[in-house]
Amino acid sequence: MKPHWVAGNQFELLENGEAFYPRVFAAIAAARSEVLLETFILFDDPVGRELRTALLAAARRGVRVEVLVDGWGSPDLDEDFLRALLDAGVRWRVFEPALRCFGWRLNAFRRMHRKLVVVDAEIAFVGGINYSADHLASFGSLAKQDYAVLLKGPVVAQVHAFCRQQARTGPRESLWTRWLQHRRARRVRAGEQGWAAFVVRDNGLHRHDIERQYRLALRSARSHVIIANAYFFPGHRLLREMRRAATRGVRVELILQGRPDMPIVKVAASLLHAQLIRSGVRIFEYCERPLHGKVAVVDGAWATVGSSNLDPLSLGLNLEANVLIRDRDFALGLQARLRELVVHRCREVELAMPSPSTLWWSRWNHALLYRLLHWWPRWLHALPAQQAVIQPLRDLP
Repeated sequence: MKPHWVAGNQFELLENGEAFYPRVFAAIAAARSEVLLETFILFDDPVGRELRTALLAAARRGVRVEVLVDGWGSPDLDEDFLRALLDAGVRWRVFEPALRCFGWRLNAFRRMHRKLVVVDAEIAFVGGINYSADHLASFGSLAKQDYAVLLKGPVVAQVHAFCRQQARTGPRESLWTRWLQHRRARRVRAGEQGWAAFVVRDNGLHRHDIERQYRLALRSARSHVIIANAYFFPGHRLLREMRRAATRGVRVELILQGRPDMPIVKVAASLLHAQLIRSGVRIFEYCERPLHGKVAVVDGAWATVGSSNLDPLSLGLNLEANVLIRDRDFALGLQARLRELVVHRCREVELAMPSPSTLWWSRWNHALLYRLLHWWPRWLHALPAQQAVIQPLRDLP
């Protein structure tokens, strides 16, 4: 499905919690009528408690406050944390509360992974930053490197309408609505500024929307692509577009985790290094601290910021949200920040040639991996996809 592009928007890149949290908390403090917030992780730590204070103050002065958290990502918020919020009128909902068996959480798939805030239908935040202290440098060596964007202008209406739909328990979008949005979609003309579109990934009508926008951007690239993504294990089609871009002379650079928060992340990504590097893609590992970003820039003109990783969970199962931006000033600013990581905080991955005795085994593994990547989206979609449960917390026992 084509995104609904609108012009006349303003953008502000927010890097890490130091830039993100003050802007979000200030926006909530200035709210006059409504705050809508969705997040995967909200912890009862200094950041989570500061957010709680801001939401509580807004609700007590009559602002409508609606919060949706994921039951897997935010499993341990107790009565002490929630009671005052509910008493003040905050509508607090939990997406798929975690199922437990002998202390183990079971329902790990198809999570609500979005990170969105809309205030008074006038300002929105879209990105990958959760509400937890590990997004601040003061957390130490495991503090995450991440990005979000502050939006003002017509695109905020798209984010607001989406969040309001989720607040109404998330009815499915009709085919008629989808057709109307397709008809309204506008082609962005070269040289114009302030264009943006909001795109989501769900398990209904928008299963491939975010991945499709990445593939289209790679297909149209002429000079330079830089992608920073924390969890990288994309499917066959997206890998093919990266390789094709590199082979036709586009400078394609990937920034991946060099110091991962989960070891399997680096192992999985390393399986793809050989085929990408042989095609001319340059791969850099960010080693200063865990990378959590999900951003990209193409030709210094197109950019995306959001919650979607390029891995099977984000591209095939989770509920995600990104904003697409066609604005040269914003794209060049994000590109400069990513280039700074490449030059000063990353190490380039070099291709190690297998020995003659293991060359045949390496080639066989590569062919098998290629086929697995080609088919994994279909396997994932075959998993059960029952209607998600969104549980409102009206009262506590």
